[in-house]
Amino acid sequence: MRAKNNVIDELRKKLAQLAHRSQRGVILQPGALGDCILTLPLAGLMKETVCAGGVDMIGRTEYIGILPGRSCIDGVKSIDTIGLHRLFVRESEFAPADGDPLIMTFAEWTWITTFLGQADSDFEHNLIFTAYCSHSAEVMTLKMKPQAEYNGHITDFYKAQFIEQSGFDSFDWFDKLTTGKLTAGGLVAKGHKQTVTAPMIKPTSADIIRGKEILAENGIMPGRKPIVIQPGSGGAHKCWHLDNFLSVAKILKTGGVDVLFLLGPAEMERFSESALAKIVMTAPRLTSPPLADIVAVLSNAAGYLGNDSGITHLAAAMGVRTVAVFGPTDPVLYAPLGPAVTVLKSRDENFTEVISRQLQQEAAAALIAASRD
Repeated sequence: MRAKNNVIDELRKKLAQLAHRSQRGVILQPGALGDCILTLPLAGLMKETVCAGGVDMIGRTEYIGILPGRSCIDGVKSIDTIGLHRLFVRESEFAPADGDPLIMTFAEWTWITTFLGQADSDFEHNLIFTAYCSHSAEVMTLKMKPQAEYNGHITDFYKAQFIEQSGFDSFDWFDKLTTGKLTAGGLVAKGHKQTVTAPMIKPTSADIIRGKEILAENGIMPGRKPIVIQPGSGGAHKCWHLDNFLSVAKILKTGGVDVLFLLGPAEMERFSESALAKIVMTAPRLTSPPLADIVAVLSNAAGYLGNDSGITHLAAAMGVRTVAVFGPTDPVLYAPLGPAVTVLKSRDENFTEVISRQLQQEAAAALIAASRD
């Protein structure tokens, strides 16, 4: 009888393991590129603990389309094609029928984490109902921003919320998978420096080949790795004065380092003709490339210089030697994560208008060192 019980226990254990391996999760992330990249540690936590079958992301494909095959994200879906707007109606008016596309969409995920909607809202209730139409699922709504007294990194805030809502904060791996000390109740972290030892986004061999082609098209000689400078950001208030970037580029070129400016649609609209002319006179510029091409270029870069922006977070996450210049935003909360990141914090109130000689020298020194590695 004891032998029979042992066999049954072993069978139950194997069935539980198979069930665990089959569980998949999804993150609804409606934010921009930087938000999506800062969600990757949460995705890694989900994958390592409860979603061994994989973790997907629903968001804007222009930002998340690069993640499968290069990161811990296994698949993506466009937030614009799922009809999530239907979940914002009053709970009493929400009545999906059998075969409803929303039910079919969420049928494959056992763990659903959303940054869209609010806790205990019609959206969350409707999402839970949608998932339960096909199966039992865990649905958790996370806040995008912490309370004012929080003084840790935003990625720890995301992970702590997930752990708390999952009910796993008593597990042994809680302390192992979070940096610093997080309190499950107040979600307040002791001030600490985030440590990332490996890239979160790894370029493919095709990325590297494509990057070499783009560099050659922009005058970078074969075998040379440039410093990529991206002087923009989604918010103009986060942009270091352009002359600072131009000065750093000139210092680098004087030291024999190749430079390539990367300009997106916001910079092409925001910068004057004379400013754009200054950039062209200083170094080659790559204008409004698709995100996949930016990944390709960064995979061949010796270093990167930028503001608090999505591309800066991308460069850092790829393991590129990254120098990030912060003005009004808090680097303790939003510093880019990567194995080789230097954050320079300006104390000037008029950050966007000041010529910062000291920060220029610090940025140039870090980037020259990166070009020699």
